[in-house]
Amino acid sequence: MNYTIRPAKSEDLSQILAIVNHAIEHSTAIYDYEPRTLQMQQSWFADKALKNFPVLVADFGSEIVGFGTYGTFREKAAFNPTIEHSVYVKDGFQQQGIGKMLLTELISIATAQNYHVMIGCIDADNSSSIKFHQGFGFVSCGTIREVGFKFGRWLDMTLMQLNLKEPKSPIKP
Repeated sequence: MNYTIRPAKSEDLSQILAIVNHAIEHSTAIYDYEPRTLQMQQSWFADKALKNFPVLVADFGSEIVGFGTYGTFREKAAFNPTIEHSVYVKDGFQQQGIGKMLLTELISIATAQNYHVMIGCIDADNSSSIKFHQGFGFVSCGTIREVGFKFGRWLDMTLMQLNLKEPKSPIKP
């Protein structure tokens, strides 16, 4: 299949929202309980643009079948060289290389933007995502136990990191 990775446009937000809400309602990939609204997704998109964080989509014709982004890891200034990423693939399109294409491009953009470390916060039971990240060179930094509660059970979160190239200078706030 032929997928195109490109920057997201505002017209893509309803399809991105459908992917997000499916993950909220059916998985522990997102620790939210309630589906998001289009207005919330529009605010999220505007905030990403304001902070110069990419939002990429995997386009299959006129269908968005995945998206990826990164953003602030923590709000303190000393964390500015570090980002946290997210990659989601539409239900039914997994295992087709879409996530790999999205993450490859995110890593490339983050490196070009001079970030130092990319973090992935992954539900500890999501062994396929952990293995996926290991394939990119991400290493586990540890697991935080019982930090979330969803679907009637406690959730553990595995933190994984990828060191990018050495930054030329620290990212300014």
